[in-house]
Amino acid sequence: MANQETPSRLTRRSQQTGKPKKTGGSKKPKKSPKTPISKIILRVFVSLFVLGCFAFLGGVGLFWFYAKDAPKITDDQLDASASSTLYAGDTAIADLGAERREKITAQEIPQLLEDAIVSVEDKRFYKHVGVDPIRIVGSALSNVRNGGMQGGSTLTQQLIKLSFFSTKASDQTLKRKAQEAWMAVQLEKEKSKEEILTYYINKVYMSNGLSGMETASEAYFGKTLSELNLAQTALLAGMPQAPESYDPYRHPEAAKKRRNIVLQTMLENEKITQKEYDDAIKTDIASGLIDFQRESQSWAKYDGYVKEVIQQVKDLTGKDVYTDGLKVYTNLDLEAQDRLYEIVNSDDYVQYPDEDMQVAATVMNTDNGKVIAQIGGRNIASDVVLGTNLAVNTARDFGSTMKPLTDYGPAFEYLKNSTADRIVDEPYQYPGTDIEVRNWDGQYFGDISLRTALAYSRNVPAVKTLDEVGLDQSKKFLSGLGIDYQSMEYSNAISSNTIQEGTKYGASSEKMAAAYSAFANGGTYYKPMYISKIVYQDGSVEEFQSEGKRAMSPGTAYIITDILKGVISEATGTNAQIPGLIQAGKTGTSNYTDDQLEKLGTTSGVYPDILFSGYTPDYAMAVWTGYNNIMTPVTNQSNLVASSVYRELMSYITSNIDVSDWDMPDDLVRYGGELYFKDTYVAPTPSVSVTPSSSSTSEVSSTTTESTTESSTTESSTASSTKESESTSSSSEASKSSEESKAPESSTAPSKSSEPSQSSESQETAPSTSETTPEESAPAPSDSSSQAPEEKADAADKNSKNEKDSIKSAA
Repeated sequence: MANQETPSRLTRRSQQTGKPKKTGGSKKPKKSPKTPISKIILRVFVSLFVLGCFAFLGGVGLFWFYAKDAPKITDDQLDASASSTLYAGDTAIADLGAERREKITAQEIPQLLEDAIVSVEDKRFYKHVGVDPIRIVGSALSNVRNGGMQGGSTLTQQLIKLSFFSTKASDQTLKRKAQEAWMAVQLEKEKSKEEILTYYINKVYMSNGLSGMETASEAYFGKTLSELNLAQTALLAGMPQAPESYDPYRHPEAAKKRRNIVLQTMLENEKITQKEYDDAIKTDIASGLIDFQRESQSWAKYDGYVKEVIQQVKDLTGKDVYTDGLKVYTNLDLEAQDRLYEIVNSDDYVQYPDEDMQVAATVMNTDNGKVIAQIGGRNIASDVVLGTNLAVNTARDFGSTMKPLTDYGPAFEYLKNSTADRIVDEPYQYPGTDIEVRNWDGQYFGDISLRTALAYSRNVPAVKTLDEVGLDQSKKFLSGLGIDYQSMEYSNAISSNTIQEGTKYGASSEKMAAAYSAFANGGTYYKPMYISKIVYQDGSVEEFQSEGKRAMSPGTAYIITDILKGVISEATGTNAQIPGLIQAGKTGTSNYTDDQLEKLGTTSGVYPDILFSGYTPDYAMAVWTGYNNIMTPVTNQSNLVASSVYRELMSYITSNIDVSDWDMPDDLVRYGGELYFKDTYVAPTPSVSVTPSSSSTSEVSSTTTESTTESSTTESSTASSTKESESTSSSSEASKSSEESKAPESSTAPSKSSEPSQSSESQETAPSTSETTPEESAPAPSDSSSQAPEEKADAADKNSKNEKDSIKSAA
């Protein structure tokens, strides 16, 4: 034992720790002892608590930062309806949502109504202080569990929202919610629960322009709120959540479903018995409803315009004029609108055939797309509010007013045609079909210029031009002007008929005014704009303007305008002439099918639609006339109404402006009265003039003469050929006569073609019709107004007159 070695200190430590004794070499680093799990949990908890405190303090700070800018609560705001006011300039023209309003006091609130509202909207109404954390948490859990979007707002918060803020979902920002909550708490300090509930009942929008539940009760049931039964009370109590969707007249099934939800919540809250519930849900939703009568409005003459304003506000902002308390400033020109209303609804300016003929018209500022006047019907009953607006209706046919847009505009834009390019008006069928394209008179003018073809609205050249352009290119051109077709056909060369989908496809007075504005302003399309500015409930302001988009070259716009000036001055639209005013325009008509004509018992002189679209450098206007019943025809005795309405209104709105003409753009040249694109124009080769001999059966020769400024092809008609044309009745003879009465086309510079005078109304057609429709009667003047004055040399004047006379004789 004495000889046994005593263990070293190092050995003893190794034995105590269970670790082997270190031997030799460098020392290994010591390992720190493990941290107990309880300490880790404590540290995490403390960290989260600290972060939570910071987040809470930050949230409180942000809440106060937002709340300090909350609007001041006033009795006037709480009591006012959530209506919107529409203005024309500084003049109020409509107060939407406040037209009919009956209010009740707190003492007059029926217990049944109070129970219904509190049950479905805020069952803890009498327990919270304006905001309800329990309701908020419950709504959040319900949304997570059921995937819904149940709101956590109390009745007090809803009243604040209706009185001071927008109801649009996208406007529910953190700032807005913070201010809403703060104001709700403040309101609860200032007002009793009964007062808050009364404000709510008198303010909520109830569809059909009605504000307040008492108003709705009297309008829908002819009774006061205290006289309603359980089912009727539940119906009204449930409507404010979505007034338009739960309108019992338009959406009875949805209204019934909502009513039953209200009844279910009343049962759950023990406000009604099981028997009362069972009896109420069995009640028909229409039980007790009376025929709803709208009161006549002071803004009846603006009805169509107001309807478009409401829709545009919704489209551009998502807001509801009935619930968001907006001040909407429109582009309406009151003087122009008042005169348009008088023109359409009296016989002081235009003679109408009867009281039933309808008129729709839209007037636009060509430089910005502002709609300054619009009317959507004639002799509309005084109790019709926000009725059908025919000015935006695309279900009717705009006939030949489509030709500049569908056929000739694309031809000049994409093919770089000139006004002098020739086309043959001859027997022809729609491409890919055996359907004949017919002109109104059954005749054909033969070889004519594109200017003549458009100005005198010949159908065959229009269809041929569309075929040359191609449907896809034409559709592209139209799309740039705000007009679209689901499926475009060759018949659309002379017609806007197409498959309907609301107002998406086809043409309307509104769309035509916007499209023709692009011709007037040099090729820029502006979307029609009804509103200019909105002032929101919080005082913020938003301004609106249409962003112009290039739809065609300035050259194309000018060429179309140059031709359409001749339509009014000497072709089919002379009834629209206004002394001293430089303007351009196009007539249009539509047609009945063979079956429809058979039902009408006639084959001629009747038309579903008569139209006129025209413009000056400042304004564009499109007019439709017809009858609500398409089988009531417009006749030859009233086919000038559309152009007369245009003439009367356009003469009024241009009476105090300086008359101006369009300036020819740099991408064009005028030669011999005709227009050419510079990059495609080739100067003619001089030749010696030869006086041709006349013959009644042979073509008259002509040559081209040239000066330093212009050249024209001398075309003359012999007396015998003119006489032959006038006496020709068949289409083939007319075609031959037309060809014999003018000179053959020069191989160098085409001459300016004059347009035929029409002693009877020129008619147009679409496929599957037995005959076409008439344009306006107009004698042809002796020279073309579209020709620049400095270019009217003697030779050009003779050529223009001779070709015009020859076409006139053929017509």
